[in-house]
Amino acid sequence: MATAMLKIKSLQVNYGGIQAVKGIDLEVAQGELVTLIGANGAGKTTTMKAITGLKPYTIGDIEYMGESIKGIPPHLLLKRGLAMVPEGRGIFARMSIIENMQMGAYLRTDTDGIKADVDRMFGFFPRLKERATQYAGTLSGGEQQMLAMARAIISRPKLLLLDEPSMGLSPIMVEKIFEVVRAISAEGMTVLLVEQNARLALQAANRGYVMDSGLVTMSGDAKQMLDDPKVRAAYLGE
Repeated sequence: MATAMLKIKSLQVNYGGIQAVKGIDLEVAQGELVTLIGANGAGKTTTMKAITGLKPYTIGDIEYMGESIKGIPPHLLLKRGLAMVPEGRGIFARMSIIENMQMGAYLRTDTDGIKADVDRMFGFFPRLKERATQYAGTLSGGEQQMLAMARAIISRPKLLLLDEPSMGLSPIMVEKIFEVVRAISAEGMTVLLVEQNARLALQAANRGYVMDSGLVTMSGDAKQMLDDPKVRAAYLGE
């Protein structure tokens, strides 16, 4: 495996007095698309919040680009190239679509590059181009998810975290979101994907981890996991 961009070691995280993450290990190598699957309440989102500095942890460590990031606030992690599209999207409802996209580039100074990336996102998501000057709050849930992803990608992160990008979306929107996930991965962006749609996630990923009740219970090659009887029974409805 290539050099680990993200390395989680024996991580424990408490959430509301409950130990939500119970000592997990997880790695994402540079250029990989890794997925973390599991049932609701397994601890996946808590893990993502710990990585991005939104949830403090006391036991274990998280290394990013070879350095511990314990205690570093989210805005400084973003400056280091670690971006997340959170569950719930977090778009700026009273700003236009184009303004939301430009917010993704606020740490960048390469005007031509920003314009090129905005145009590229409009190529991925033609619906956003059609509505470029509309308030983001007027968009459907699927369109808001597209916008949140576009904004994060425009920041040109070294590591992109996606937390449940298909949640609540129509099948056609889900396919569009995964088309973009596969495209940015193919271009070399490193991605950690938390996703309830285990089949699509494992089909897109290089490697997968299964999380259950705060523990990693299985990990391995994503395609092999797709064929694993236990995974198929528990997460693929077979």
